[in-house]
Amino acid sequence: MKVTVTTRSGKELIRGGLELHDSATVADLQESIHKRTKKYYPSRQRLTLPLQPGSKEKPVVLHYRKNLKEYSDGNSNNLTVVFKDLGPQVSYRTLFFCEYLGPLLIYPIFYYFPVYQYFGYKGEHVIHPVQTYALYYWCFHYFKRIMETFFVHRFSHATSPLSNVFRNCAYYWTFGAYIAYHVNHPFYTPVSDLQMKIGFAFGLLCQISNFYCHILLRNLRRPDGNGGYQIPRGFLFNIVTCANYTTEIYQWLGFNIATQTIAGYVFLVVAASIMTNWALAKHRRLKKLFDGKEGRPKYPRRWVILPPFL
Repeated sequence: MKVTVTTRSGKELIRGGLELHDSATVADLQESIHKRTKKYYPSRQRLTLPLQPGSKEKPVVLHYRKNLKEYSDGNSNNLTVVFKDLGPQVSYRTLFFCEYLGPLLIYPIFYYFPVYQYFGYKGEHVIHPVQTYALYYWCFHYFKRIMETFFVHRFSHATSPLSNVFRNCAYYWTFGAYIAYHVNHPFYTPVSDLQMKIGFAFGLLCQISNFYCHILLRNLRRPDGNGGYQIPRGFLFNIVTCANYTTEIYQWLGFNIATQTIAGYVFLVVAASIMTNWALAKHRRLKKLFDGKEGRPKYPRRWVILPPFL
């Protein structure tokens, strides 16, 4: 089989094309492109079928596990694919580890070290019990997230653009320092003991629930990360489409009830807005896939993320 690889401008990426055996897969093609170009390793490649001029349809993306013949449209001897460079890539585990490690290390600096002297405060720093519990809660959360990254999550995509590392780290690390600065500040005024206990207890319950939601999502995918979209079921997923985001939002609500800072609530609003957009997109995607037609199950009626609001 001869495969012609072109760029989106129509220029041949590999002059003369590639000769592959008849049983070659898309993964074999990606390896061959890598050998010829050296620069474009498989996870950096996005291969699609060419579109007719003027077409407004989305191009068909070639799946690495499928045989090339499945995309040849009856002509098993020739195939043309369009190549796109996705840029430098990193694994999702590397991405998540980097973004979660920052808050885990930054927050204790404001608790243990006299950083406020550099902001002009020279007096004695009295640490309140709520500040200590907030440290434990915060570190437990991000340690849990790192452990889930390596031992629980199964990713549908192997890699992410390298630029996302800098963007996500800027988001998590900046908010980590912003919240830590305010919660551990010498002028911080703690809430009542009852409010603190209610907030942390509620937040911890949501953290445990969040972990269980991740276990349920993990079981929807095969160990190789594939398996396609499935309807999540069980526990809070019987009520909301994105129970994992719901518990994530509520666990930060618990933290803010216990600590009561503007910085914490700003983070909560921003994070909730981001996760709500993700949840709406996933909800629409699942409803479109599971429409009850042609033997497909119909997606059950559920809230999206935050009952009774969405």
